[in-house]
Amino acid sequence: MIFKQVAVGSFQNFSYIIGDESTKKAALVDPAWEVEKLLQMCSDLGLTVGYVINTHSHHDHVGGNDAVSRQTGAKVVAHVSSPVRKDISVKDGDTINVGDVDVKVIHTPGHCPDHICLLFESKLLTGDTLFVGECGRTDLAGGNSGEMYDSLNKLLKLDDKIEVYPGHDYGSKKSSTIGYERQSNYTLKKRRREQFIQFMKEP
Repeated sequence: MIFKQVAVGSFQNFSYIIGDESTKKAALVDPAWEVEKLLQMCSDLGLTVGYVINTHSHHDHVGGNDAVSRQTGAKVVAHVSSPVRKDISVKDGDTINVGDVDVKVIHTPGHCPDHICLLFESKLLTGDTLFVGECGRTDLAGGNSGEMYDSLNKLLKLDDKIEVYPGHDYGSKKSSTIGYERQSNYTLKKRRREQFIQFMKEP
């Protein structure tokens, strides 16, 4: 597998390249910024972009969808509830086949209703659900702290060794693991659901 974390844009975003070494097929995840840079990287790696996958519909994650599709013919993949223009709708538990790389969809609402995380091999792309040392905001349109609690606990059921790759470079490092977040992320401290909802209201 070919995997690249790429810093893009002015909001500390990460886009991701997922590629299959044997078929040279690839997906771009959240290509909202610096589309030419991302496409050039794929070209340099000998990859053909077949999919754009959005973790969620906020503008800083979907802004480059049309440009990528126009230049590559890639199909846009997003959650069934996403308002973005998409070619393929997915739901929790679905699998996206990027060549021989199987990418599992995990629906994680909370930051917004259509949010998904992507699990493949030992890697988890968490978008704006889980950051290094923090979790996503729930005070934007469509945000829901109770759903965020449920989604974070869904992710915490994964193995400690799973690598965490967030949608923004907000933490002390660019990636971590489920085990690291379980031990060190203050937003994941054991709380009841109602306690977490109250916690998210605090300044």
